[in-house]
Amino acid sequence: MTKTTAEFWLDPACPFAWITSRWILEVEKVRDIEVQWNIMSLAFLNEDKDISEEYRSFLTTAWQPVRVLMAVEQKLGKEALLPLYTAMGTRIHIEKQDKDRAMIEAALAEVDLDASFADAMDDESYDDAIRASHTRGMDQVGNEVGTPTISVDGTAFFGPVLTKAPKGEDAGRLWDGVVTVASFPNFHELKRARDLDLDFS
Repeated sequence: MTKTTAEFWLDPACPFAWITSRWILEVEKVRDIEVQWNIMSLAFLNEDKDISEEYRSFLTTAWQPVRVLMAVEQKLGKEALLPLYTAMGTRIHIEKQDKDRAMIEAALAEVDLDASFADAMDDESYDDAIRASHTRGMDQVGNEVGTPTISVDGTAFFGPVLTKAPKGEDAGRLWDGVVTVASFPNFHELKRARDLDLDFS
């Protein structure tokens, strides 16, 4: 049986994308899906928007990890993205490390990639490819959203935004519901306030 491809757009800086990525990896275990990982950029998304100084400061180091991911994708293919994203995300979101060269080099070393990929951090020549990947995802859902964005069989949606990743069959049940709701073209939003802290366990 052919597996359904679920395209997932991520930025290593985003904690919500991190949690949702851990959820969809659980979904892969209990549903016939295969995730294809794609790069988007919170820095690009927000570069012309009226955002707080605090968030603007947060985004100053957001380009660097995505440039490294793009360098790896261009050299080794999309299949190399998940291991490096996981290594980066663990350091950023679990270990609370800075998004700096030391973190990136450690993540590269963990997945046996050459440390020279870290040179892409400040190489703006990757930005056009990042913007193109970003735009391909955001064009499917609109520019008022960001990451996580998922596309399945021509149906794309922002989210789900989770504070903790469900495991096992709970992950599968959530997937079933999200895909069902997203399949209705006239459905646009289902939302409630976030009143729980992020749980990366």
